[in-house]
Amino acid sequence: MEGETAGDPTSDRKWVRSSLRHLSESLGKSEYDIGHVTVGRLLKDLGYSLKTNRKRLTGPPHPDRDRQFRYIERVKKLFLAAGHPVISVDAKKKELIGNFENPGRTWCREAEEVNVHDFRQDAVARAVPYGIYDLQHNLGYVVVGTSAETSEFAVDAIVRWWNQEDRPIFPNEEKMLILTDAGGSDGYRPRLWKKQIQEQLADGHGIEVMVCHYPTGASKWNPVEHRLFGHISLNWAGKPLRSLETMLAYIRGTATETGLEVQASLLDRVYEKGIKVSDEEMAALNLERRRVCPNWNYVIKPRCASP
Repeated sequence: MEGETAGDPTSDRKWVRSSLRHLSESLGKSEYDIGHVTVGRLLKDLGYSLKTNRKRLTGPPHPDRDRQFRYIERVKKLFLAAGHPVISVDAKKKELIGNFENPGRTWCREAEEVNVHDFRQDAVARAVPYGIYDLQHNLGYVVVGTSAETSEFAVDAIVRWWNQEDRPIFPNEEKMLILTDAGGSDGYRPRLWKKQIQEQLADGHGIEVMVCHYPTGASKWNPVEHRLFGHISLNWAGKPLRSLETMLAYIRGTATETGLEVQASLLDRVYEKGIKVSDEEMAALNLERRRVCPNWNYVIKPRCASP
């Protein structure tokens, strides 16, 4: 096995390059008559086993990572104490709607029969769920789009949640805090994200909006991930999403013992990709960056109406 073994020189982790059948054939050429099953048993005796790659390395941490986490926690407490809305937002993994396998297991008498392959041309639609989690009331709202995941779609989803007639009223709705990831359609880089917040929330509803982005590679700490999306995934685990109505029903049926309730709606609108925002348009935004991690923390205020 010496020529077939690789490993980490700083630990005892080792792995074999060849398959069991290839090892068996190599031993046969050396006049050892041994089957691949026996090769596998011997490898287990030597401490080898079949393993997959583990996603554990996030790369070098950003120098402001801890500082940003502390800042988010401080701002979040201030907004909640003052009665301002605090929401956590993000887009969930896109789902093919149709007779496709949905990962997970469910109690049933017979397993669901689904397509062998997940070809997009066989799908009824490709759903783009965008979640808004209300930290103060432990409520979730998911807007399911059928087009591209763009910054315009993300802000439209937030505005749709805000305009609900049965939305809980906050003691002070002059300001809002949005917690989101560093990347994606609602990341800190897309100019269209900031422009849409200015036009639809700040100017359109007269709200001063503060946005705090979690550091790169830290999306799992975004509350919407583990307080909303995780429960939705568990609720529809192992159940094919054969129609958009089925998907919406599973989202609305998500609840927890801690009182989480979820609403959902369909946003069947086509969103254009690649919309550019010029330097002049960015300069016209009423945007103020904070001293702490200015790229990740900023406030967008309503612009004064023209006389």
